[in-house]
This record gives sequence, C-alpha cells and structure tokens, in this order.
Amino acid sequence: MRLISFLQQGKPAIGVATATGIVDLTAADSIFPDDLGAFVRGGEALRIAAMRVVESNAPRVDEASIRYLPLIASPGKMICLGLNYQEHAAEGGYQRPEWPTTFLRCGTSLTAHGAAIIRPIVSEQLDYEAELAVIMGRSIRHATVEEGLDAVYGYSCFNDASVRDYQRKTIQWTMGKNFQQTGAFGPALVTADELPRGAVGLSIACRLNGNVVQQADTAQMIFPVGETLAMLSECVTLEAGDVIVMGTPSGVGHARKPPLWMRHGDTVEVEIEGVGLLHNVIEDEPASRPESSRAAA
Repeated sequence: MRLISFLQQGKPAIGVATATGIVDLTAADSIFPDDLGAFVRGGEALRIAAMRVVESNAPRVDEASIRYLPLIASPGKMICLGLNYQEHAAEGGYQRPEWPTTFLRCGTSLTAHGAAIIRPIVSEQLDYEAELAVIMGRSIRHATVEEGLDAVYGYSCFNDASVRDYQRKTIQWTMGKNFQQTGAFGPALVTADELPRGAVGLSIACRLNGNVVQQADTAQMIFPVGETLAMLSECVTLEAGDVIVMGTPSGVGHARKPPLWMRHGDTVEVEIEGVGLLHNVIEDEPASRPESSRAAA
C-alpha cells in the first residue's frame, strides 16, 4: 500500500495512491484521520480498514487535483543518520564510524513532494542528500535487529538538503539541517510488506537538473535498517510515527571540486527503487521577512 498526505480543496487528507488514482480515505470514512502520523499510530485496524476501502472500488481522485503535503508533518521524533555510506564518510574526511552518527530534524524544516526546497538568504551552500526514510509502526526499546525490522511500518524518500556552512559552524550539525523548508519528504509511504525486508538491495539516486549526482544501493549502508533501530533503541524509545532517515551516499555537492550547490530554479529528484520519486524545485528565500516574524522580533 502506498499512503500519501495531501491537500484536497484546501483541506488536509490522507489517501492511498493506486494505478487508477488516489483513494481519499479521510473523505471515505470518519474513522480515518487527516494526518498520516495519526493513521500509523492507529495500527493494524486502520490499515486493514484502508485496504477494504481500496478494494471496495471507492471513488478515485485525480493526482492533478491535489497538492502533496510532507508525508508526516510532525513526527514525534525524526532521527537522521550521517556518514552511513563508507564512500560518503571518506569524501567528507571522516573515518568509518563505530556507532551511527545522529542528529535531529524538526517539523518546520520539512517540505513536500512537488513543493519548493528553500535556499536560505544567509547562505549559498545548499546541498542535496538522497536518503531512505523509515517510518516506525510501533514502539520498541532495547530491541533486537529482528524486532526492529518487525516494528517498521514502511519507507519513503527523503532529501536531507543541508546548509553546509551552518552545519560546520559548531561541532553539532543541527543548525545546518533544520533551515525552514529544506527537508523534502515523500511522496508516499510504501508499507514494509511491499519491499525487501529492511529495504535492502534497492538502488538509490539523486538527480540535479536531470544529471545523476548520486548513485548507490541501500545494501551499501554501514548500519542497515534493523541494526540502526536496535542501536538507537538502546538509548530512546522509538514510537509509532517516528521517522529515521538513513544517511546519504557519496557524490554530495560540498565534496566536489568546485563545490556544486543547489540554486534558484534548479530541480532535484531523489529516486529509490520500489519506493518512489521525490521531485522538488529550488527557490530562494524572500529577501524580506513576513509580517508575523517582524512582529515577534
């Protein structure tokens, strides 16, 4: 099943993308929320109910009539991995890590499939990062690898667009990873039953203006999905609706000579085999702040 978050006639909704169109679950039955995170937290009962709606030949919505939203707009936790492909670690001058390198993203940094990734006014160093996102289906703590994999609800595409000079202003990477509307997330949550266990062996690529700039296979991860979840659960309770973003392959812009930064008008795509294609345009942040920001200052 391929679940999406979208706006339909100005109202948030969730649905199932099928070959014949989108099934609007929120409109089909009041048991379905308009937030995909809440749907995931609803567990197996809501998933089975959604499958029944799809199989009932419910009305389809044309994709052209909707606007995608970030897949899960406000995850309880969004934990991102760095340096999870050996060649990417090496191109940044790092040694192979012995434990996952992690940082957090917040909800205000997210953007949707088909929407803009914003290049902030304070920097020109906006970089692309194609990544696999893992969406948790239930809580785990001190999990084994197999228990971690059993708790995965599904997978999606993520572009962990990074503002490199701000990433390196401190020993922590948080600031460079949380600029407004830089983390593209979607278009769909593909349930785990539709993919190889742990999403292993899938091709992952990034294209900038149609040119391939990253190309790898998820089997090349230093810390695969199950191992990552087991290790993270040593420290924190991972809960339904949490998102784990699994790191990027080599080929990022900052490691190139000269560096390759994303600029206004560029198009960027993240494609993962069996998961989908995430498309965004790059737009410069407006030069003036909105009224609400000035009033709060």
